[in-house]
Amino acid sequence: MADLPAELAHLSWLVGRWGGIGEGGYPSIEPFRYEQVVEFATDGRPFLEYRSVSWIVDADNTRVRRAATESGYWRPRPDNGVELLLAHPTGFVEVWLGRVEVTAIQDARITGARIALSTDAVVRTESAKEVTAGHRLYGLVEGRLLSTYDMSAVGHPLTNHLAIALEPIPVPAP
Repeated sequence: MADLPAELAHLSWLVGRWGGIGEGGYPSIEPFRYEQVVEFATDGRPFLEYRSVSWIVDADNTRVRRAATESGYWRPRPDNGVELLLAHPTGFVEVWLGRVEVTAIQDARITGARIALSTDAVVRTESAKEVTAGHRLYGLVEGRLLSTYDMSAVGHPLTNHLAIALEPIPVPAP
């Protein structure tokens, strides 16, 4: 990725489109399966643009209905740090802080890494559900992007909500 700003080196392994099927649940809802497609992109400036779209799926992984959408920016910080700004159309925004740990490099390319993020701030509109805290973990393992999301919401303590393994989605040649 020759056009990637040097500040993004520790986040370079995220760049691209990823998709997969995961499982979710929370004390206040029934367990569910979902499909998620995420994209991390750069326009040459020192941040990553991020967008995630998900759908509830049935037992055959057929999309039943649209679920969550979120978008934002991953901002590199010194010493492998990262800030994540996320907006949700359901009425809340979050600021996340974390750190990247590179676990494997092969041929000058990151082949193993993890990011642990925790919320620094959550702000919601009057009509949004109460979300008060979160923890996200991302990992690059054997070419797949693994992700878990724990949240504290609607009176419950920090509890796992989502877990997924995402595969790279090839981008068609122009």
